[in-house]
Amino acid sequence: MTTKILTLVLGAAFLSPNVPNLSCGAKATDKKEPQIIVQTKPSDDILKENKIQVALLLDTSNSMDGLIDQAKSRLWNIVNTLTTLKYNGKAPQVEIALYEYGNDGLKDENYIRQVAPLTQDLDLISEKLFALRTNGGSEYCGAVIRDASMNLNWDGNDKSMKLIYIAGNESFDQGKIKYQEVISGAKKKNIYTNTIFCGDRNEGIQTFWQNGASLGDGKYFNIDSDRKVIYIETPYDVRISECNAKLNDTYIYYGNSWF
Repeated sequence: MTTKILTLVLGAAFLSPNVPNLSCGAKATDKKEPQIIVQTKPSDDILKENKIQVALLLDTSNSMDGLIDQAKSRLWNIVNTLTTLKYNGKAPQVEIALYEYGNDGLKDENYIRQVAPLTQDLDLISEKLFALRTNGGSEYCGAVIRDASMNLNWDGNDKSMKLIYIAGNESFDQGKIKYQEVISGAKKKNIYTNTIFCGDRNEGIQTFWQNGASLGDGKYFNIDSDRKVIYIETPYDVRISECNAKLNDTYIYYGNSWF
């Protein structure tokens, strides 16, 4: 095994100092900020290939109402963190794919849609991700993982970092396609599966989300919908506010006046 996600926990968006020769382009301001850490421990040869490929799989069923915005933010935080990785001062090539699943409006027997293939156009991924809306509910995790692991253009080099992140809030074992077989098959291709349960951590464990991550040599994470965002005052807040005010004065308006 050449690469895998080792941990996925709440904290500031920074990479562990234990990672050799790997640096993050932006430093965290406070370790109490409730964000996702993507902590990786690749071998010395992995990032020399300069390619990280990630498939984001998001449940867009109605059961995600009230949760989907948090899930989108967590998935995008993963993307942002991965783009700050450097190996010997060189940024890797990052490719992101996006799927939605569990939406009854999708014209697929397993209610799956590939929103975007693996691409370096992160602006496109951001636009597509935050435009997703909920509808209906038949959430087949095994089916969408199978589709992503088999149909995306994964790099043939075993040293490339290849990851799946799936987020949802219904039982992980729904549908005819067994997630155990699919995740094991993906792992044989060096594609590692990480799961994000949108709800209580223990509920996610009981509904097999943790088991899916364990089988995929990834990590299990949950989003606590009841957790409040913590605002922490810093000595820089006043200065930032002043700078924002100055920036607003530089805007030039164009078009018909409404005044």
